[in-house]
Amino acid sequence: MTHLFFDFDGTIADSEEGIVKSLKYSVDKMKLPELTHDQYLKFIGPALLTSLEKFYPKLTESDRLDTVKYYHDYYKNQGMFQLNLYPGIIDELKTLDAQGYDVNIASAKPEELIHDITDELKISQYFNGRFGAGNDERTRMTKTAVLKYALEQRNAKNIDSIMIGDRDTDMLGGYNNHVKTLGVTYGFGDVPELLGAHANTIVNRPEEIQGGVKKLIG
Repeated sequence: MTHLFFDFDGTIADSEEGIVKSLKYSVDKMKLPELTHDQYLKFIGPALLTSLEKFYPKLTESDRLDTVKYYHDYYKNQGMFQLNLYPGIIDELKTLDAQGYDVNIASAKPEELIHDITDELKISQYFNGRFGAGNDERTRMTKTAVLKYALEQRNAKNIDSIMIGDRDTDMLGGYNNHVKTLGVTYGFGDVPELLGAHANTIVNRPEEIQGGVKKLIG
């Protein structure tokens, strides 16, 4: 069996609105310098603490944790549902399941949020496993760590697994776990970013994913 591990933000759902609004809320609460819209988009994919350290390097650890708290104050009340599923992605998930693939989520979001969002969107039934970062935002922070955990939970062999996502972090997570990688360009990353992070193949639309998977497994 081939095991598929999907990123969530930028691969299954366009979650730009909710994430950016949550970031702006936390930045305002902490009285931090505003970032550009493109800079806010860079937060989509990596762990929140990692991005805060990158864009606000002078913040203390305590301040970063306070910023995360404010982010979740908005995100859990409003932002987490300010998203849209990509057109065609549900049909693709159904098709992959019907073809016998083991379909899962491997996201850098806290795992409880992945469960809450997929339950609310009524799409949980399309996944055999829904894996994420630790709920404390400090355990399994990287996609590499999340995917390692997901592989273990599904008892999946690296050689029989594929990581599917839109950012370099997704591709690096697969590469570091010796897993094949399928990049998608309809999310927040582009071809140079994906290829630079060892994407094995790239598709441009949700309905092309099954073709990309077949290409990777030969």
